[in-house]
Amino acid sequence: MHCFRERKKQGMDLTSIDDLEFFEQISRSQSLTEAARNWGKSVSAVSKRLAALESRLGVPLVRRSTRRLTLTEEGQRYATGALAILQQKTDLEEALSVQHGELKGRIRVHSSLGIGRKHIAPLLGEFVREHPLIQIDLQLSPLPLNISGTSFDIAIRVGGLSDSRLKARLLARNRRIVCAAPGYFNGAPPLRTIGDLERHNCIVLRENNADYSLWRFGEKEREYIDVSGSMISDDGDVVTDWCIQGLGLIMRSTWHVNPLIQQGLLQQVLPDVPTPNADIYALYPATTRTPRRITAAIEHLKQGLAARIGS
Repeated sequence: MHCFRERKKQGMDLTSIDDLEFFEQISRSQSLTEAARNWGKSVSAVSKRLAALESRLGVPLVRRSTRRLTLTEEGQRYATGALAILQQKTDLEEALSVQHGELKGRIRVHSSLGIGRKHIAPLLGEFVREHPLIQIDLQLSPLPLNISGTSFDIAIRVGGLSDSRLKARLLARNRRIVCAAPGYFNGAPPLRTIGDLERHNCIVLRENNADYSLWRFGEKEREYIDVSGSMISDDGDVVTDWCIQGLGLIMRSTWHVNPLIQQGLLQQVLPDVPTPNADIYALYPATTRTPRRITAAIEHLKQGLAARIGS
């Protein structure tokens, strides 16, 4: 909201703000009260400006209620178009800038829940602190998203994506490894080969309504072991916590467990047995010129993941 604080300092009136910029902010607000607070104006002033815009266009843009502001179909179309035009304006000004001043503009990022919460969100927070004119819009979801044809600027993907409309930048090497708490093997049978896993309690992660009990090994030639155990969960943090408690073995990505291994809470099991790569990529549209704010954000994520995850 830095840009709105700037406007308040400059004493700008709502009438001097472009309709597209005005409504784009309205569309991101939960209510007119929130929009008014962001603009530093009264609710009546924002409502009057909105009514004037609707009158000029000849269509209702929002459905007003005491608690929530909902866009009409026309309002959704106008907001989507406004965002695209405003971003093109920012990109054009950035491209024409001889001095290449401070980074500014909005960056829409999509990421899966686990890595998004644990690493991507904190790193984007650092990026905004370094570049206060940047706006971050981060969306997390359980499933990956193909951002081709969407308004997203960056998608964080564990594992690559073959789509000619997207570019891919490797952010960090990653693979899934078997881990246990240091005290797990007190009294447990030996574990020297992947076949020995059948004699161990393996904690299974359920993803997308499917139990991932087939653990993959090998690189070019894949080998699968059907593991079983007494505990299943659909939450990666939960199964990891159970493992830390010594309740069984897990197979998790190095982005998740490497920090725990460094802290001595977990140890890698079967370290000499290769597992398939599941590297972390930033995917972004394959345009002729990628805006500086996008390349800078991706570079920040790359450096940050290296520091947070390690090898």
